[in-house]
Amino acid sequence: MHPSPRALRVGLLAGALLTIVTPATVDGQVSASAPRTIAIDERLATAAGLAVGDTARIAAAAGAPGEVVRIAAITRRGADPSEVARNEFKVRLHLDHLQALTGSGDRVGRFAVRSRPAAGTSPAAVAAALNDAAFGFRAYPAADVAVETSATFRVVNRFHRAIGIITIVASAIFLLCITLLKVDERRRDVGALRLLGISSRTVVQAVVLEATLIALVGSAFGAVIGWAASALVNWYYQGVYATPLRFTLVTPGIIGFAVTLSLALGVLSGLVAARRLVARAALELVGR
Repeated sequence: MHPSPRALRVGLLAGALLTIVTPATVDGQVSASAPRTIAIDERLATAAGLAVGDTARIAAAAGAPGEVVRIAAITRRGADPSEVARNEFKVRLHLDHLQALTGSGDRVGRFAVRSRPAAGTSPAAVAAALNDAAFGFRAYPAADVAVETSATFRVVNRFHRAIGIITIVASAIFLLCITLLKVDERRRDVGALRLLGISSRTVVQAVVLEATLIALVGSAFGAVIGWAASALVNWYYQGVYATPLRFTLVTPGIIGFAVTLSLALGVLSGLVAARRLVARAALELVGR
């Protein structure tokens, strides 16, 4: 259900629901008192048509009178994969303002603490010390939280890796078959060269060199196509999810691996095809 540009329900980390109604008015007039400031994310600003300096009314429940606030900043989402699938809006308030609005007192859902441990102290040891110091909360190292929230992405990454390996193996078999067919079509030319005194070694080297050049040119085209496809995917999904997260990456390491693999497969297929061809007698190659 798409939110109305006039009334939007916004989820907060504290679990409250805020209703934002624009523009904010009191008895038909814009509030003259100095309202408190809030920050909203750019997705909410776009959906509600809000800008810095606008006023809005926020309430902890739909239909409540609420409070008039002024939008002081518009934030942009970070490149966090765990937030991509969350189709929700975000509002940032001062802590005391959020507590008063939601009536939650000193309760919080979660918060982050940046520590400066002594040399040689691990993040797990810092978290254990915090857990032993008091009760009512549970501290976790940032790495553990990241691992927990990215479990789905690790599964997807393994799935993509398996698909990639299957694709490479199938492509290698297909490339070998194509090379065998193409080289076999030139058997009369190879037979004529053999009858003219050209050695089998020279024929093999020529076929391997040609296969290597074809693999090199194909790698260049593949790198360009991959880069263009990656840019198109990132452009589309960054617009859909309003995030700077890059969904696909084409790094120098990936290109280097692809080119190396392509050259290796090209040389191997050319060598197999050439040796298979020169193993036959020259007269047999020319059809005699």
